[in-house]
Amino acid sequence: MPRINTALALSIASLAAGFLLGACENANNTNSTTNSSQGLKIGTLLPTTGDLASIGQQMVGSIPLLVETVNACEGVNSQPVTLVEVDDQTDPRSGAAGMTKLATLDKVAGVVGSFASSVSTAAVSVAVPNQVMIISPGSTSPVFTEKAQKGDFKGFWARTAPPDTYQALALAQLANQKGYKRVSTVVINNDYGVGFEKAFVEAFEKLGGTVINKNKPVRYDPKAQTFDTEAAAAFADKPDAVIAVLYAETGSLLLKTAYQQGLTEGVQILLTDGVKSPTFPDQVGKGSDSKYLLTGALGTVPGSNGKALADFNKLWQEKKGGSPGEYAPQAWDAAALLVLAAQAAQENTGVGISQKVREVANEPGTEVTDVCEGLKLLREGEDINYQGASGNVDVDANGDVVGVYDVWTVTPDGKIEVIDKVNPNPQ
Repeated sequence: MPRINTALALSIASLAAGFLLGACENANNTNSTTNSSQGLKIGTLLPTTGDLASIGQQMVGSIPLLVETVNACEGVNSQPVTLVEVDDQTDPRSGAAGMTKLATLDKVAGVVGSFASSVSTAAVSVAVPNQVMIISPGSTSPVFTEKAQKGDFKGFWARTAPPDTYQALALAQLANQKGYKRVSTVVINNDYGVGFEKAFVEAFEKLGGTVINKNKPVRYDPKAQTFDTEAAAAFADKPDAVIAVLYAETGSLLLKTAYQQGLTEGVQILLTDGVKSPTFPDQVGKGSDSKYLLTGALGTVPGSNGKALADFNKLWQEKKGGSPGEYAPQAWDAAALLVLAAQAAQENTGVGISQKVREVANEPGTEVTDVCEGLKLLREGEDINYQGASGNVDVDANGDVVGVYDVWTVTPDGKIEVIDKVNPNPQ
C-alpha cells in the first residue's frame, strides 16, 4: 500500500479547516470541559470500521475509561482531560485526514493510535510536523524502528505493542517447536504484512527451516475482492504449514477460498495478531460437515502480563462488564503514558509529552501500577516507573517495547483459546 509522505500530509493540513470536518464526521468528544483549551487534550485514532474493525472495537473502550479514571483523581496539571475520538476506518487516507483534524483543528497534544501499521505510517507523517505525540497500541511493523533510528520521528512516536521482529521470531520458534520444516507465507501487502514476512523468513531460516516461496512471496491486495490466485500460490507444493499474516475481513475470504479449493488438507495454518478476534472463525465459516474450517489453526498475539493487568480487568468488569478484548491493555497503557508524561512535563503539549514519555515509563523512579498514584507522585515532584497492564512498557530510544506472546488456537466449537506463551529469544 503506498505511503502518504510528509508533503502530502502538510497539504492535507492546510486544507483541513475547509473540508476535514465533513471527512471526519465520526470524530466526537467523549470527555469535554469548559476549560478544555487550558487542560490536556488527547485523541484516539483507531479502527471501528474497515478491515480491522473487529479488533479496533475491542480496544477503543480503554481510553475513555482511562480519561474517566484520571478526571476522578484531579486530572492532569490541575485540569480535567478532554478526549476526542476518530475512526480511522482502517484506511491510510482516512487516518491522515483524521490525524490532521486532531492536530490542526482539535489541537490535541497526544494521540492513541493507530492500530494498522499502514494507517500509523500516514498518521505519524502528520503528527511529527505538528508536534503531536502519537503512541500506538498495536502498529507492530519493524519499519517504525528503522525510521526512528534515522531520526524521522523526532521523538513524537512510541508504541505499547512490541514490533513484529519479536512476534515473527516467536512464530518462527513455535513453527520450529511443532516440527514444521517446509513452510510458505501469504501476507497482506502493507507495512504490517511485508515487514512481518521478512522478519519471519530471516528468523525461520536461522532455525534451520525452509520458506519454499521465499523468492516468490504471496502478498495480497487489501482492496481485492477475490483471492483464488493468492490462495493457490500460498498452498502450492504442500508445505507443512502456511504462515498467514492477514487482516480479518479480507483474510477470512482468502482462507475460505483455500478451504473451498481443497488446498488446506494436511497443512497447518499459522496466524498472527491481525485476525485474533472472537468473530474471525465465524467469518471464515464452516464446512459442509458444519465444522469450523479454522479448527486447529494456531496463532500468536502480543500477550498482556503487566503488574497492572488484574486491576485493569477488575475496573473493566465493574464499569463495562465482561473482559477487555485484544489490545485493550495496550491501549490503556498508551493513554496512561500520555497523561503521566504531560504531568511530568507540567505542560499540556506534545513537546512536553515527547520529552517525558521514557522518563515515566522506565527506571529509575518509584514503581506504580495505578495511574492516579503516578499522577500524585509526579505532582509531588517524584520520579515514577509506570508498570502497565500490558507489561512493564519500558520504552527504548526507538519508541519500542518488548513483550511476551500468547499462543492461541481455534477450538472445534469456533472459540479462540489461549493455550501457551512464548518468549522470543534473540539468541
